[in-house]
Amino acid sequence: MATIKVAPVKPTISIDVLEKIDIRVGTIKLIAAVKGSNKLLKMTVDFGDHSRTILVGMKKEREDPKQLEGMQTLFVINLEPRQIAGEVSEGMLLDIGYADGIKPVLALPEQEVPNGTRAG
Repeated sequence: MATIKVAPVKPTISIDVLEKIDIRVGTIKLIAAVKGSNKLLKMTVDFGDHSRTILVGMKKEREDPKQLEGMQTLFVINLEPRQIAGEVSEGMLLDIGYADGIKPVLALPEQEVPNGTRAG
């Protein structure tokens, strides 16, 4: 296993701030390339009672992004929608490693849970 220089711990926050972040499990139903972008992928994600479009910058990091279809992972779903490359992203994928400069991996539940289940 590779080692990294561990980043410093971010400043302390209160539990009230943490509780404002809505992290939920969703199943990636569809992945498509974003036209005109060499790094963005468009995910359609099922959160149980609704689906969302979430853009992720992982096109170059995956040989076959379609392999992620059907997988459950964690997403932040209460971010303001953001227009990127002519598409609207309605959340953020939580991955592990990107901020540390390694190939990101998904944060996966250890077993299947209902879509929309909250983390925390």
